[in-house]
Amino acid sequence: MSEEPGRRRYDSLRRTAQAQQTRADIARAALRLFVSRGWAATTIRDVAREAGVSVPTVYAAYRNKSGLTRALADAADLSADVPRLVAALESPTADPAGQLAAMAGYDRRLYERAGDVITLVREAGRSEPELATLYDDSRRRGDRTRVQVFSSWPPGVLRTGLDVPSAVDVYAALCNIDVYAVLTGERGWSPDQVEQWWCGVLVRELLTDRR
Repeated sequence: MSEEPGRRRYDSLRRTAQAQQTRADIARAALRLFVSRGWAATTIRDVAREAGVSVPTVYAAYRNKSGLTRALADAADLSADVPRLVAALESPTADPAGQLAAMAGYDRRLYERAGDVITLVREAGRSEPELATLYDDSRRRGDRTRVQVFSSWPPGVLRTGLDVPSAVDVYAALCNIDVYAVLTGERGWSPDQVEQWWCGVLVRELLTDRR
């Protein structure tokens, strides 16, 4: 009998852990189905069946399919380690080439760990305005970071003829999910190779040659 209060003391923690596990199971099941079947063809009932839970449980956890997809996108950002990017960008020893390398490294981690989520959000956005907004907001967030970084550089760092908006466009044309997918999926590059190539080509395309 003396152990009963102790067991009750941790009931709340146990329930929290179980709820988190259920949400994770639902998210993993949804991602598998979204990738294999496509976002539009997957229903909440499909997700519930794949996760081994009831349909109301999915709705209670994520509200609807768009809410579930938004949660996957939030997890994708976390998986790429934003604090690591911020620390590298703010490092006292960071020069423009180092900052470009930090951004390329972040994009590599994002596409390597969550490229399938980015692709499905873009696909889902074709029919779901809320997810189209999510995709656009994410893209604009990335652009704002690049604007902040490039604007912090002293005059003469950017190549002649490039202003900050043009430099942001060049970066986006090189470091995007489609380029990453082609190089790793069709050309057999490793993620390391992609990141190394990005670091080199970004310096060549964006920075003044000071040799």
